[in-house]
Amino acid sequence: MPAPQDRKAVWGWALYDWANSAFATTVMAGFFPVFFKQFWSVGVDVNISTARLGYGNAVAGLLVAAFAPVLGAVADRGGTRKRFLASFTLLGVAATATFFWLPQGQWMGAILCYSAGLIGFSGAMIFYDALLPTVAAPDSLDRVSAFGYAAGYLGGGLLFVVNVAMTLQPHWFGLADSTAAVQWSFLTVAVWWGGFSLATFYWVPEPIVLPSPSAGNSIGQAWRQILTTLRHARDRKPLFLFLLAYWFYIDGVDTIIRMAVDYGLSLGFAAPDLITALLMVQFVGFPAALLFGRLGQYWGVKRSLFLAIGVYMLITIWGTFMQHRWEFFGIALAVGLVQGGIQALSRSYYSRLIPKNKAAEYYGFYNMLGKFAAILGPALMSIVGLFVRRILMPPAPTAEQMETVGRIASRWGIGSILLLFLIGGILLYFVDEKKGKEELAHLGASRGAGHLT
Repeated sequence: MPAPQDRKAVWGWALYDWANSAFATTVMAGFFPVFFKQFWSVGVDVNISTARLGYGNAVAGLLVAAFAPVLGAVADRGGTRKRFLASFTLLGVAATATFFWLPQGQWMGAILCYSAGLIGFSGAMIFYDALLPTVAAPDSLDRVSAFGYAAGYLGGGLLFVVNVAMTLQPHWFGLADSTAAVQWSFLTVAVWWGGFSLATFYWVPEPIVLPSPSAGNSIGQAWRQILTTLRHARDRKPLFLFLLAYWFYIDGVDTIIRMAVDYGLSLGFAAPDLITALLMVQFVGFPAALLFGRLGQYWGVKRSLFLAIGVYMLITIWGTFMQHRWEFFGIALAVGLVQGGIQALSRSYYSRLIPKNKAAEYYGFYNMLGKFAAILGPALMSIVGLFVRRILMPPAPTAEQMETVGRIASRWGIGSILLLFLIGGILLYFVDEKKGKEELAHLGASRGAGHLT
């Protein structure tokens, strides 16, 4: 961990992961897919509701991806990373709270609120990630990044336990039924996310590394800076290859996070079993993320990323062919072991390849690729599933035939994700970290000489 005088900033930074992980766990991975199918899309074919959820994820990802780089560039030049972080947090909190009042059958409203919540969650991550070099020294990047994800697993998991208890025993909390419990769970996520985020806003310093532009030309300056950064990234092969590799393999990770419960429902697994599996992921993920931080330090970040990608490939194959309830729990255990690790080490590995004074801009590109991946993965799963369903579905099918074909289509959809991990792993193999650091040092030296001149 960093020096004692830096620990307050580190804790403040990590508490944002603690705060927003409630949305990722209770809403994104847990209750929303189930509630969307059974409450807001009641009576709709399983593959149709899956496609709607996948497209909702894709649209939100597209919007964030489109604006991420320019937002990062503006924040870097104006010293407004925390201000943007707070704005997106407010959007996500408000959208999450809205679920509480949304009536049954309003699938379109649910998708719109979910998309707004995803925009708030994903947009905030641009500026949260960009604050990592501010609170962590170069030799502690892996550990601090892993610490943030570990805090997220623990915080999100603790609230999720309470939310699950609310749905299983609603009378303990003075609630009428499980439906009311889920609605109140969405509201608790909003309060949790907004409340704990305050520590980040107060304890983490705002780095100001470039002169603040006037309001009239900040966007123009940001776009000009983006074009310059694109040219630099294109010319820096290690950075470019890593971003491309990350685009593919994190796509697979995010798709599994967002679509796992929906996939389990499509195969006929009971919702309580799926929720239990998610709890396993959270509490296994807490120590596993910390261990991965240490593993990256002593074994090497790149090797550790290969290990995580390999495990995810096995998970995807296993998930495609699983038949039994216990297999879903086994997959959940495997996901918990590597999910936090691959996210944390990817973030810290990237920070080694970018200039600190332009972290928000570069993390804008980083998150842009992640969000474009989030477009590709769910959309790929949805398209493949619907395509297979259309081919296999007989004319005038019986209810049994529709159920059987739907499950086969869902298996093909999740199986298509294997390709993303394979491509990402191959591209990562060709990333030369040593050369990337040398290029970064040369770039810094050239700028320094220019300023002296």
